[in-house]
Amino acid sequence: MISHRQANAQRIAALDERAEALHLKRGMGIADARAMHPSIDVVEADPEADRRLLESLADWCDRYTPLVAIDAADGLFLDVTGCTHLFGGERAMLDDILSRFFHQGFDVRAGLAATPGAAWAAARFSGDRIVPGGEEEALLAPLPLAALRIEPDIRASLESVGLRTAGAVMAAPRAPLARRFGRSLLLRLDQALGRLDEAVSPRLPVAPLSVERHLAEPIMLTDEIERLVKMLATTLKADLERRGEGARRLALLLFRVDGAVSRIAVGTSRPLREPLLIQKLFHERLAALEQDIDAGYGFDLVRLSVLSAAAFDMQQADLTGETRDDGADIALFADRIRARLGDSAVLKPVAVESHLPERAVATHPYAEAPQRLSAPKQPDKIQDTRPVLRPERPIRLFRSPEPIEVPATEMPEGPPLNFRWRRALYRVARAEGPERIAPEWWREAAGQEATRDYFRIEDSDGRRYWLYRQGLYGASQAAPRWFMHGVFA
Repeated sequence: MISHRQANAQRIAALDERAEALHLKRGMGIADARAMHPSIDVVEADPEADRRLLESLADWCDRYTPLVAIDAADGLFLDVTGCTHLFGGERAMLDDILSRFFHQGFDVRAGLAATPGAAWAAARFSGDRIVPGGEEEALLAPLPLAALRIEPDIRASLESVGLRTAGAVMAAPRAPLARRFGRSLLLRLDQALGRLDEAVSPRLPVAPLSVERHLAEPIMLTDEIERLVKMLATTLKADLERRGEGARRLALLLFRVDGAVSRIAVGTSRPLREPLLIQKLFHERLAALEQDIDAGYGFDLVRLSVLSAAAFDMQQADLTGETRDDGADIALFADRIRARLGDSAVLKPVAVESHLPERAVATHPYAEAPQRLSAPKQPDKIQDTRPVLRPERPIRLFRSPEPIEVPATEMPEGPPLNFRWRRALYRVARAEGPERIAPEWWREAAGQEATRDYFRIEDSDGRRYWLYRQGLYGASQAAPRWFMHGVFA
């Protein structure tokens, strides 16, 4: 027996068949139940654990339809429209669901009808029943008011005036019912009878494209899973070609015999539909998750879904019939590394509109970084072919400039003669600069920043550094400070 706290009292939340045989009911106080039967076992309710269990069952039901929604704390809605023929019809599908739940240790009841309200009532009040279309009223008529999914206070008010069944409510005039009990009563009634549509909102997004394979013999080895991935990807390729798209994000769902579901997702930097390349991505992902995937008694259903897709740009072939894409190999390499180590394993620098070195470049995950597009040529305008001279920058730029000590300079505005950095003294052999970078006046904190004069420095051992002086001589009472910002190759 399960108990929970309600109105400062412990009450029965759920009970098994043996407890029901002792004439115990939901809502009864635990103290009263113990007084009647002192030997009963009481377990405190764990709503969070119940929620996780219900979500795992919803994941498992995804094998029947992707439209699975959670109903309150103890039920599931499955929209199986267009799916029943895959399992041999409605009765065969319903029997398969009940049989698999039974072998997993669950005692469930199910109903199948043309409307969610009628299916809900059939499952909870009429056993494992299939309601043909148009017979919803015959199903609901003898059932209690709770079968209409109305609020307890509305139900109590209806019973107080002698309306104790759904059939009595359906026979009563609608206008007085709406005035006295509100429009929600008629809404629930019309939804159950099919007069108003009621959509089932799935808990997970529905993939636009999916292919799956039901297996007569469960598989457990990673190699077998990878071979199935390639077979399913080959089927997906035809659908993607017909739509003129490529996959940007794919998910592999492995349904275990005992009900557990493993979801494995990979992303791509570019639209992809080549089966071998998709197999390589999942090979890396499966290798990374090998310790976390428990095959148990094996997987009897494998599904490959395209979660998101994008337009697939065809490459023009040359005279040999080969296409050339200089960035394809890099993108595939980055995707395989990301599949093995995570999205943050490969970052791409992206230029930012800022002349301050530490703000001029931002790093983004490779798949999310904007792709560099070549500007179209404009034959009606004169092209400027003069080279653009950009200032030299170090190959390694520090995330935060490091302070250095400069005991002396050749002149107030000139480079240092030597400097101390990380407790070591460096003697300057050559210097270039300065390159002046002013603070960005349009930023809020620009008033707290000072002008920088950057120098390219070479020490007596041939090592090259990029350092700057912050502040100007005579501009303030504080003396300028020196910082190391990067090193050259």
